[in-house]
Amino acid sequence: MPRAEVIALFGPTGVGKTAVALALAQELRAHGEQPVAVSADALQVYAGLEILTGAADAGERAQLEHRLLAFLPVDAQFSVGQYAQLAHIEIDGLIAAGKRPIVVGGTGLYLRAALAELSLKPPPPEGVRERWLAELAAKGPEALHAQLAQRAPWAAEKIMPTDSHRIVRALELDDAGELEPGPEQSDLWTKTTRRPTLLVGVTMDRQRLYAQIDARVDQMLADGAEGEVRRAHASGASVTARKAVGFEDLLTGDVEAMKRRTRNYARRQLTWMRKLPDVFEVDLTDLMPGDAAKQISRRWLSGA
Repeated sequence: MPRAEVIALFGPTGVGKTAVALALAQELRAHGEQPVAVSADALQVYAGLEILTGAADAGERAQLEHRLLAFLPVDAQFSVGQYAQLAHIEIDGLIAAGKRPIVVGGTGLYLRAALAELSLKPPPPEGVRERWLAELAAKGPEALHAQLAQRAPWAAEKIMPTDSHRIVRALELDDAGELEPGPEQSDLWTKTTRRPTLLVGVTMDRQRLYAQIDARVDQMLADGAEGEVRRAHASGASVTARKAVGFEDLLTGDVEAMKRRTRNYARRQLTWMRKLPDVFEVDLTDLMPGDAAKQISRRWLSGA
């Protein structure tokens, strides 16, 4: 069978995707490939938040070239629609140049946007959140919940009519084309991809993963994540940049809240992974990154 043109690595934050990608790159080079990583992370696009978002550092990027990483200023707004256009250009260009794209990330929607042709709305105009907040003040949460129920019933049924924050957030995401659709409306979970793709899901025992996440947050703090966040805040970080897990928590010095949010985010990422079709799962609980890379390489070489 022909080999996949694209290899994609998806997994929860803190599981060790970058280490696996670096090891996989070595394996691919041994077979004459020229691997290049393409980031599929909604927040690693921002320069100045590399520590907080866990982006590959300079040493890791020296081992494997990374595209779509830390290229936006922190005050820039960014959407999945914009990302999809850039990701498709990068992937197609790499393949045309005879290189092997390794799409690496933990943002499920961005992963699917990189790999497939999704029906995405254009980014909302500036001030969309302010508009919804003004409507909230004028009409109340129940009226906005009714609007959400008309536009996205699968989302509305999960939100209480009095939960103002979540209602406004859902409407904002819907305007941005980033609100996860219900299964009957979604093209997210189809097997169709733009290019033949080997999709790899990197997993780990849940308690082991949570322990690694807590240790990772501690290391981020030691590496200067709090100062990084404060500088971004002072520079006018955009609404989308401030979505980085732990951004608001570090502004208030609440490290335990950051750890809790990160664990919750990892749980949501694992839920995404269970929905993705045709995933080749690799469990890192008792496996070193190099051994995981060998498994992935063998799978890719077989054309499975």
